[in-house]
Amino acid sequence: MFKILRKTQLAPQVFHYILHAPDIAKKALPGQFVIIRLDETGERIPITISDFDPIDGTLTFYVQAVGKTSLEMSLMNAGDFILDVVGPLGNASKIDLFGTVVLVGGGFGIAAIHPIARALTQAENKTISILGARTEELVILEKEVLVASTEVHVVTDDGTQGTKGLVTDILQVLIDKREPIDRVIAIGPLLMMKAVADLTRPYNISTLVSMNPIMIDGTGMCGACRVTVGGEMKFACVDGPEFEGHAVDFEGLLNRMKTYIPEEAEAKEKYLKETEGICRIAEVSQIYG
Repeated sequence: MFKILRKTQLAPQVFHYILHAPDIAKKALPGQFVIIRLDETGERIPITISDFDPIDGTLTFYVQAVGKTSLEMSLMNAGDFILDVVGPLGNASKIDLFGTVVLVGGGFGIAAIHPIARALTQAENKTISILGARTEELVILEKEVLVASTEVHVVTDDGTQGTKGLVTDILQVLIDKREPIDRVIAIGPLLMMKAVADLTRPYNISTLVSMNPIMIDGTGMCGACRVTVGGEMKFACVDGPEFEGHAVDFEGLLNRMKTYIPEEAEAKEKYLKETEGICRIAEVSQIYG
């Protein structure tokens, strides 16, 4: 059992959690994730570790209530317990002195780039972080990434914060400056990571992408996270989650990700109907405190 020490709502359906998990916090490294199961009948879902404190024994992560389990978790509060938290899982990000590293975080990918940016900066790299979101209220961890990075750019689809546009717009500006970029790390929605990899390919800039969005089991048993990289089949949870973006078959991956959309929608609808009263009370509580 893992106790929720703190829960904060950052925006509609966006939540920040601090969890007591001392054994995991002692071993966690930038780029890794955990698999959680809320209760004995719950599904397993991957969550990126946004921060970890081996002294306090805590993990920090962010959740957006969009599916059944994340909606269920949004109703939990400080003092509640999560049944299972397995981790740290996945291969940690390679931290070395590369030179100039651009980190692109889209949506909740910002939570994943934060510890990586901090570690790369501590390794004396110049780190330029690009934070992208649909709108201002969905830009998370800006202050933390400012501390962790050499330079930060914010971009929103609607222009409510930072520059109006896409993360690739800012990345193109940085490339056009003709200052050497030694590595790009992109974490976020699949379409965003594909767009970043497509942009950097002609410039031959090594671009790592994280396959966190496609993981389920997290241990290589289910095979749902298989991805073709350089013509070879890989499993995101055990071989990744980071891969060279120029070698990832994004087209095949995007097509396969559509397979279970009807089932996911059905599970969410069923859960909402079963908990309609609870969700309504919780929603009012979140609005009025």
